[in-house]
Amino acid sequence: MSTIVEILAEKSGDVIRIDGGATVFEAVKAMVEANVGALLITDGDDAHDDGEKIIGIFTERDYLRRIAVEGRRSRDTSVSEVMSSPVLVVRPETTVEEAMALMTDRRIRHVPVVEEGALVGMISIGDLVKFTSQKQSYQIQYLTEYISAR
Repeated sequence: MSTIVEILAEKSGDVIRIDGGATVFEAVKAMVEANVGALLITDGDDAHDDGEKIIGIFTERDYLRRIAVEGRRSRDTSVSEVMSSPVLVVRPETTVEEAMALMTDRRIRHVPVVEEGALVGMISIGDLVKFTSQKQSYQIQYLTEYISAR
């Protein structure tokens, strides 16, 4: 069975993070600049320090539900006030099928990948769908070639 480590091997290792004291505006700006739909919220002054602690995740959905709909100002609201917490994580050895089931059941689109307490990446439901689709395409091609060779 395929595991999350296979998906991470095809992605860049960069995970966008921001300190919990940052404003929602700063978080959204970082997401737009990186072209991502979620970022991790950390508790350290240096959001790229290896000793950081993940305290939450902020997603496009969080912005819509907790800022836009409630009429809050993104420049005046701390991202830690509106982040989702606790953060659901998976491990590199989690199977693609397990991760997909977990994300579908919990209705979430982004999950950090953690190994021995250290962040090693982030996956999205889109990453899982793309990987599964590619794998199925390879299998179809293989079977087609096998049948044609008979």
